[in-house]
Amino acid sequence: MSHPAHARLETYLTPAEYLARERSAEAKSEYLDGDVVAMPGSSREHNLIVTNLVAELRQQLKGRPDEVYPSDLRIWIPENRKYTYPDVSVVRGAPSLQDRFHDTLLNPTVIFEVLSPGTESYDRGKKFEHYQSIPSLMEYVLVGQLEWRVEQYSRQRDGSWLLSETTGSTGGISLDSIDCRLAMAEIYDKVPVR
Repeated sequence: MSHPAHARLETYLTPAEYLARERSAEAKSEYLDGDVVAMPGSSREHNLIVTNLVAELRQQLKGRPDEVYPSDLRIWIPENRKYTYPDVSVVRGAPSLQDRFHDTLLNPTVIFEVLSPGTESYDRGKKFEHYQSIPSLMEYVLVGQLEWRVEQYSRQRDGSWLLSETTGSTGGISLDSIDCRLAMAEIYDKVPVR
């Protein structure tokens, strides 16, 4: 498993053992088929972007059955036996949750990852590969932290993924699967330009 900025915590745990530990842990960790990996901390810029995304999405989804979640809601990917914490996730309609704890989402429609230098290659590669096996996932959005750049992957009818990119302070992205539009200026509000 390739997590550049992550520290491996355990040699092997079952999904049930991982969940039992994770629910009482002080720090979050991800799980991939028995391996438990600590999640790194995040920068001010990373947190500002996540806050901006959640705020904008919440405002646009207000009054609709759709829900937006920050990074504390875990996602289970059964095909890869993976638990992960995306930076932001959105579910269209009613959420499907794994168990009575209501802390693990099964049916995300849109997932956002804010790119960090230590995890960028993983978010672009293996993590996206794992996410693609989620049948409900329609859009995967990578948001640059070091530059104003958003890469949006949209699932096509044939199952392939179409990439569109937006850069700079003008324009924005359309999330067709949840009928939302995010302006670049809102995504990067108060984030220093580099």
